[in-house]
Amino acid sequence: MNLNQQPTIDELAQLFSQHKDSLHNHILWVCESGEVRIDRLPADQPEQEFVSQRPNMRTRLRTYRRGQGYVGRRAAADRHFIGNVLNTLQHDWARPRAQKQELLDTYC
Repeated sequence: MNLNQQPTIDELAQLFSQHKDSLHNHILWVCESGEVRIDRLPADQPEQEFVSQRPNMRTRLRTYRRGQGYVGRRAAADRHFIGNVLNTLQHDWARPRAQKQELLDTYC
């Protein structure tokens, strides 16, 4: 899913549904090209190390902790939650590039 191509709530829901909430922590992040990704955060890796290994990261949301219901099929079915995530990503993406913000800790 790419923020430059008018993404839909269904596309974001599909991205969320591809992951298992019960297995790992996850980080949703956006690269400089606008591509939205959800990656597993290895249990032994600090968040800052994850971020430092992705120099093309423009922004990210707080880590979705394992077992909290923020990724997976149930999360994908929560249209209100997915809509809030999409609005937050689109709002941040519309910011001028000079106002880069790496961590988004609230939803729109």
